Amino acid sequence: MTSQIIPVIMCGGAGTRLWPASRESMPKQFIAMFSERSTFQETAIRVVGNALFAKPIIVTSAEFRFVVADQLQQVGVEADIVLEPFRRDSGLAVAVAAVLGRRRSPESILLVLASDHAIKKVDAFHTACADALQAAEDGYIVTFGVIPDEPATGYGYLKPGLPLGDGPVHKLDKFAEKPTRDMAEHYIRDGYLWNSGNFLFRSETMLNEIVRFQPELAEAAEATVAGAVGDLDFTRLAKAPFEAAPKISIDYAVMEKTDRSAVLAVDFGWSDLGSWEAIWANAEQDGAGNALSGPCEVVDVKNAIVHSDESILTTVIGLSDVVVIASADAVLVAPRGITSEIKVLVEKLKAAGRVEATEHRRIYRPWGYYETLNNGGRHQVKRILVKPGQQLSLQKHFHRSEHWVVVHGTGEITIGEEVRMLHENQSTYIPVGAVHRLANPGRIPLELIEVQVGSYLGENDIVRLEDAYNRVD
Repeated sequence: MTSQIIPVIMCGGAGTRLWPASRESMPKQFIAMFSERSTFQETAIRVVGNALFAKPIIVTSAEFRFVVADQLQQVGVEADIVLEPFRRDSGLAVAVAAVLGRRRSPESILLVLASDHAIKKVDAFHTACADALQAAEDGYIVTFGVIPDEPATGYGYLKPGLPLGDGPVHKLDKFAEKPTRDMAEHYIRDGYLWNSGNFLFRSETMLNEIVRFQPELAEAAEATVAGAVGDLDFTRLAKAPFEAAPKISIDYAVMEKTDRSAVLAVDFGWSDLGSWEAIWANAEQDGAGNALSGPCEVVDVKNAIVHSDESILTTVIGLSDVVVIASADAVLVAPRGITSEIKVLVEKLKAAGRVEATEHRRIYRPWGYYETLNNGGRHQVKRILVKPGQQLSLQKHFHRSEHWVVVHGTGEITIGEEVRMLHENQSTYIPVGAVHRLANPGRIPLELIEVQVGSYLGENDIVRLEDAYNRVD
């Protein structure tokens, strides 16, 4: 082995098939459903603490930067976080990662991983990475092909060809799109594998193939990295070349054209968790086949998935094979096998102007988060959490006043020239136009309830007077 493998974790997707738990503002890879940690956190943990792997690269959307940093901090993982200014298909993300990998080392080996997949057998995953390494060093792009256990129609398929030497890696003979069930059964009989979408390669190999088949994509990747700038602990890719790049997946751009593709058959308990059906199949179930999460109770219910957020008690009686997902502002009840129908529903909600289609109530910032509890037109109620040692920007509002009540911890409150401490069960009032700031000087999270009252409620009513570190744009 010439070098460690650099994991590249892709986490910019929207995940609307798991609405309402997953939404564009907080997609599925960052949500801990039926688990203590999110799949993004599990993916990051899987590639640290092992000598096979180097420091990961995270490629994500700029709008997810704070939740990515926060979730990595929670599990003690250090990574290089790269921010995409716009959403693009996987082709550009992989090209950017290859450029960054080459900057670390001309001989670098990259492992591209989706952040929303589950892998139950971590040791088998590590073994597969080690088994694929020699082929990657020899200039092949090695895809991990999952040994199927059913004729699934939601995955693409891979047909292995001749073996590469004496090792377990084979040339990749054929890509196949998502099939009908009859075709999937045919594929399984012929030894096809599921396409996991995870693959291993030398940076130089991937860049050469992108130049060969998609030169405009290669040019855009080089330019957007060359123009990247640092922002706090993030790297922001340059906007103009990024926006000009072709919108294409890495499969269409390279993998289905290259003669350098290879496949390794794996069995490490993989699932892409792309539907509620997949979540149910991978979750712990009770004796009646129910996967339950959050405050919920069921009576005479079988083979159901019930997920409720912390503020909602959800009860189900006398149903089988259903999905019941309850959040503070939206509820989904449907047959368990639905997939594409949820996307149709979300698009219908968008067309109707419903913010619930895309926005979660909780919004993350570098200092913590805020969560909208009630919005009444001329008033708004929020729960605010400020992490220890963090503060909001110095600011003022022209059209609204605010009332703050501390419910946990201690806050340092600045109003005009006055600075004072506010403890649990104490409150303060910020009049319209007053310069103010909120900070947490303590060692535990500061939580407070904020009531805004005024003729205009929103981010555009804020003027930030000191915004270098704490900016929210």
